Amino acid sequence: MTDEPGLLQDADAIERAFGAENRNRLIDLYFQNPDREEISPATAWRHVYRLLLWSDPTTGLAHCYESDKSQPGKAWYSRSLAFHDWTCTELGTAPAGLAQEIDWLFIKACADLASAMLRREARLTQAAGKQRDGYEGRGFPEPGADPELAAIIRSAIAGYLAKDPPEEVWHEVTQKVRQYLAVQNKRKNLVGEGFEDVLAQTVRRACKVPQDQVFTRSLLYEIPGFNRAKSGGKENKVDVAIVRPSMRTIVTAKWSVRADREKQFPTEYEEYCNAESANQKFQYVFVTNEFDPARLMRACEVLFRNNLMFDHVVHINTDGIRAAYGELPADGGRATDSRRRVIEHIDSGRLISLERWLSTLSNQ
Repeated sequence: MTDEPGLLQDADAIERAFGAENRNRLIDLYFQNPDREEISPATAWRHVYRLLLWSDPTTGLAHCYESDKSQPGKAWYSRSLAFHDWTCTELGTAPAGLAQEIDWLFIKACADLASAMLRREARLTQAAGKQRDGYEGRGFPEPGADPELAAIIRSAIAGYLAKDPPEEVWHEVTQKVRQYLAVQNKRKNLVGEGFEDVLAQTVRRACKVPQDQVFTRSLLYEIPGFNRAKSGGKENKVDVAIVRPSMRTIVTAKWSVRADREKQFPTEYEEYCNAESANQKFQYVFVTNEFDPARLMRACEVLFRNNLMFDHVVHINTDGIRAAYGELPADGGRATDSRRRVIEHIDSGRLISLERWLSTLSNQ
């Protein structure tokens, strides 16, 4: 990628590199690039993938399923290979170069975090120097030293080194490795709230929806046409809401779906129905990048009072699902049946692409 780092100027904001304020600043920066492909319903999925999709470090492939189930020798490794191939073809990049074309938001947030950590380390080093007065020359470990990690790295590459680097270099390398491992835990912010932010900006930009008509993580009563929860009840936050004169749309946005989260959907929907105060129809939409066939199938088929609960079940790109599932054997058991059901839902229009949903929003 060739985009400028876009480092923050405000020190406090840098410390919140993965927070909502900085995420939205970075998303704005992404779309402000004049060389960026124009966003529309048809191109929106590519922007979402460039911003949020990442390569699984254990396989090197575009992540579409749980890492432990996508390792070589397991069924989802073949499907991950197929999805990786499809993604590279659609984004116009070589298989070995995909990692440099995706994960933009995470990479930029990491750059901001790294800058904050360097400044923090400089301050701590200065403070530690004063506290270490009187101990110089006695071989006390430096703050942040990790001799065990340094030994692991040294043993792996010793045969390729003309000479052993000085200790300060090992210190810098181990610090960067530890930071890399620690920051991977921050990814959940990007596929959680970050997905909501990306989706909200995608709706605004691709469908030309005014900013004041798109809400993210708002309390239900803050959305026009909904009352406050009953006294003593927990105030529910809505992932994304789109309020237009013709239709109000409440969106549950989940990059992937946990089993415990599935159980909350009907409860939340009932709260939305009970809180509706305008006596008008609203749409309940589920947007996801989930590839698990059983979870997708349940989302398409879940009922509420004998009616389909979600008005639309939306996947970032249903062609990616087809590519990952591949040819389905005629007799392959329950796992194959669930994949077949998902394909049937795509064919029938029950499971639709982000492009199709955004096109519908544009026409409302």
